[in-house]
Parts: sequence; C-alpha cells; structure tokens
Amino acid sequence: MIEVSKLTKRYRDHVAISDLSFKVERGEIVGFLGPNGAGKSTTMRILTGCLPATSGVAKIAGIDVFDDPMAAKRRIGYLPEIPPVYPDMTVREYLSFAARIKGVREINKEVLKVAGRAGVDHILPRLIANVSKGYRQRVGMAMALLGSPEVLILDEPTVGLDPIQIEQVRRLILELGATKQHTIILSTHILSEVKATCERVIIVARGSIAADARIADLEAEHGASLETVFTKLAAA
Repeated sequence: MIEVSKLTKRYRDHVAISDLSFKVERGEIVGFLGPNGAGKSTTMRILTGCLPATSGVAKIAGIDVFDDPMAAKRRIGYLPEIPPVYPDMTVREYLSFAARIKGVREINKEVLKVAGRAGVDHILPRLIANVSKGYRQRVGMAMALLGSPEVLILDEPTVGLDPIQIEQVRRLILELGATKQHTIILSTHILSEVKATCERVIIVARGSIAADARIADLEAEHGASLETVFTKLAAA
C-alpha cells in the first residue's frame, strides 16, 4: 500500500533524509519513530505530496506521489502535528468544507460519521476558535477520516489530549486497523502509545533507517524494552 524506495531530501548542504526504503502493507499499523530532527515529518510531508523529494520514489496504492499527486492524495488522510483548522469556522462548517474539497458526495452524512468517530459530534455548532487544543486535534482527526481513505498518516495524533481522549484515539486507531481497510503510519514520541497500537516500528535516526521490525522481534533481538532500544538506536 505504501512503498518508499531510496527517498532523499536535501536542503542545500543539509540532508534531511537519505536513501530511505520501506514498505507498509494494506491493513498494517506501523509506528514511525525518531528523535526530533530525524526526518519523520519530512518523510510524511513527502508521502502526502506536501513536499517534493530530491530523489527517490514514493508510491501510495501503486500510484507515484510525484507523477500523479492528486490521485495519490485522494487515497490519503493526513493529520499533521498542528491540524490545519480554520478558527473562524464552526466544526461543522470546517468538516463540510474539507469534505467538498475531497470530493465527498453525501457531505452531511459523512461529516456526522467522522465527527462521531473522532468524538466531536457534540461540538459541531461551535466555533473552532472557542474549543480547546485537544478538541482541535480531534477535529483534525475527523478531517483525516473524511472519505474513508485507504492510507492514514498521523503525525503526533494525541498531542494536547487528556488521558481519556488519548485512550479514545488509541481505540479508534485500533478499530480502523482491525477493519484491514486502512493502512496507518503513526508518528509519535509516546512509545507506550506505539506499543498499544502497533505491531511494527520503523526507527529513523539522522535521516536514515536504524531499524524496521516487529516490536516483539526488536525487543527480543536487543534483550531490552522498546524504550531502551529506541534510546540506543536514536543516540547511535
């Protein structure tokens, strides 16, 4: 479902990511981990067509992100770390607006569905400017779910949420993965969140892949917890 081959991004003399290659199969939930500045967000922006690569190939459902970006984007739901919400719109207006851009046909029905799944159905009439950071994050999650995209790319999806909301988002991610209709890449600094939702992780350090394995296999190989393994590989 997601295929990355020798992906590289340079900013003049700075190499953000170098020669990344990995695959994510349909229905997988994969944790994409790394310290700050490792290249996680750069990779996600390239996959979503928000940023061009210097070289390499990135495909979504067999579609080259660079050759046919619009077709690839139609298959992606993207939640960036800071959700791109409009504070002068109500939650309903914003989700309806995003649904129109995505070409959703039954807009009202779809808005109600994703709002319910993200837990924001009760604040649909409220201005986004007047809701908390946590609810803005959940509105961003609802936006990413519009149109039931085949691929979900979630960058720090639980930032700003309280413990109850974090648990709700974890359950939602697991429910989406259980249907095998969505392929999910989850980037987060919260390793307990990764262990609760993912079976496999890709660890990036200094722009390169340091590990790509099932969590259980990685812990067994190093004889240590994921937290210890991550710390070791990130510092290497």
